[in-house]
Amino acid sequence: MTITIFGSTSLVGKQLVKQALAKDYSVTAFDRNIEHLIDMDLRNEKFEAIKGYVFDKNEVFNAVENSNAIVSCLGGSKDGTDKSRSLGMKNIIDAMQKAEVKRIVAISGIGILNFNNEKLAIDMENFPSELKEVSFEHLAAYQHLKSTDLDWTLVCPSNIIDEDYSNNYEIKENYLPNPTIENVFAGDIADFILEAIQENLYINSRVGISMKN
Repeated sequence: MTITIFGSTSLVGKQLVKQALAKDYSVTAFDRNIEHLIDMDLRNEKFEAIKGYVFDKNEVFNAVENSNAIVSCLGGSKDGTDKSRSLGMKNIIDAMQKAEVKRIVAISGIGILNFNNEKLAIDMENFPSELKEVSFEHLAAYQHLKSTDLDWTLVCPSNIIDEDYSNNYEIKENYLPNPTIENVFAGDIADFILEAIQENLYINSRVGISMKN
């Protein structure tokens, strides 16, 4: 299995690199600030670190080509001015279609999960105002994916804690498992992402993830 991880130096991205290599996957790590991973690149023949920009279509294609699956942990500012999540996703999609890669799992946000059968969480009046703009970015990325024939999964945590895998998490398709629990460990998100890729789970679905009670 060969995977490409965009946003590989994020909280979840770092966990994904570690866990994927432990599973003996070949990993391509793509990020703007990749310098501290160069030593690992030199030491491990199954790991490649690529310094690149998600807005550069050629760099994105080169990172995607020959991969079996793509993971996007793209982040950015929360005020809506940073379009890395939406336009970055569009470039990743274009590269995947060109390279004929079908599988992608991406980090999104709770705003695109269902509140009920009729509305998304972002559409509710009491949705946190500080999350509105970034949620619209996640929504745009979601809409880009929905318009494709790719095998996509969007993983939607609320508050990501910088901790390793604990196996103390639960998931729910289209909804946050427990609206009263906001935290989830980065290592547990990475574990679920790799399981979803390996077992081909939750195709064309949004998945809420949080710690167990």
